[in-house]
Amino acid sequence: MTKQTQRTIGILLVIVLAGSAIVACWIWGRQEPFPDGLILTNGRIEGDHYTVACKVAGRIVQLLAREGDPVKKDQVLLRLEDVQVKAKVQQAQAAVNASKAQLAATRIDLSTLKKTVPLKITSAKAAVDHAKAVLSATTVKLEQAERDALRNRTLAETHAVSRQASELTDLALRVVKEEQVVAQAALTQTQKQLAEAELGWDQIKSRESQVSAMEALLEQAKAALDEAQSILDDLTIYAPATGMITTRIVDIGEVIVAGRPMFDIVDLDRLYLKCYVPENQIGKLRLGLPARIYTDAFPDNPFSASVRYIASTAEFTPKEVQTPDERVKLVYAVKLYLDANPEHRLTPGLPADAVIRWMEETPWAKPRW
Repeated sequence: MTKQTQRTIGILLVIVLAGSAIVACWIWGRQEPFPDGLILTNGRIEGDHYTVACKVAGRIVQLLAREGDPVKKDQVLLRLEDVQVKAKVQQAQAAVNASKAQLAATRIDLSTLKKTVPLKITSAKAAVDHAKAVLSATTVKLEQAERDALRNRTLAETHAVSRQASELTDLALRVVKEEQVVAQAALTQTQKQLAEAELGWDQIKSRESQVSAMEALLEQAKAALDEAQSILDDLTIYAPATGMITTRIVDIGEVIVAGRPMFDIVDLDRLYLKCYVPENQIGKLRLGLPARIYTDAFPDNPFSASVRYIASTAEFTPKEVQTPDERVKLVYAVKLYLDANPEHRLTPGLPADAVIRWMEETPWAKPRW
C-alpha cells in the first residue's frame, strides 16, 4: 500500500468520524427536553441502620446470623456463655423463696397473736375479777371471824361460854386469815397474768415490724433476682428490627466486652435514595413531593417515593454522582424515602435514578441523561 493510499484512507476515516459526530449531535438535538415540572437526579439506595451491641461481657458460644442474612425483629442473633449467670439466678431465686417462707411464717404468727392475745386478756381479766371477789368475800369472812373470836374470848372470861368454844373461834379466825392470804396471793398472780397477757399487744406490734422488715427483704431479694435475670436475658442478642445484616464483626468463641458492636442491620422496609439536586433547582423542592425511583434491575418497574429530607446547606458535587450540567458545582443532599419495598427487591448500595415531580400537572417521564 502506497503512502498516497494510506493518506486517502486516513482522510476518509476522519470524514466518517466527523459525520458520525454531526449525526449524533443532530439526534441529540432532536431529543425532547426533560419536562419542566420534573427534576432528574440519581444516587444510591441507603437505609436506616441499627448497630447491634452487647450490654455485658462474655464469650460467644452460639452464632446464628451472618452477613447477608435476612432477619426479623426479635430474632436471636447470638448467645453468650451463661453458666455463671444461671447459677446467680438460681441463687437469687432460692433467696426469694426463703424470704417468702419466712414472711409467710411470720404472718401466720402475727395472725395467731391477733386472735389469741384478746382471748388471753379477756380470760386474765375474768381471773382477776374472780380473785377480787374471793378476796372480798374472805375479807368479810375475816371481819366476822374477828368479831366472833373477840366475843367468845370476852364471854370465856366470865365463864359464859366454855374455853373450848373460845379456842374454836380463835382457830376459825386463823383459818380465815390464811384464806385471805391465799386470796390475796391469787389476786396478785392473776394481776400478773393479766399484765403478761396485755404484753401481747407489744408482741403484735413487734411481729408487724418483723413482717414489714421481711417484706422489704423480700423486695430486695426480688430485685436481686430481676437483676440476675436481666443479665441472663442480655446474654441472648436479638435483632432490634426486621432487615438484613450488612456487617458482622464477631465470630463464635470470641470474648467480647460490654458495648462492643457485633452486627450492623439495615431496615429493608425503610430504604431511601440519597441523591443530590443542583443549587439552581433546590428552590423547587419541598417536603412531601412525590418521586419515582428507577433501577437498572427493574427499569420498567418504578418505585414510588416521597421527599422526606432536604439538606439546609449546599456541598460540592460528590465524585460518584453524575449531573447533567457539569458546570453546577454546588448541590443539596435530598433523601427520597420509598413508600414500599415489595419482596425486599431493593437493597442498600444499588445505584438508581430518580424523577421528582414538583409541578402536579406535569406527566411522569422516565429518566434520560
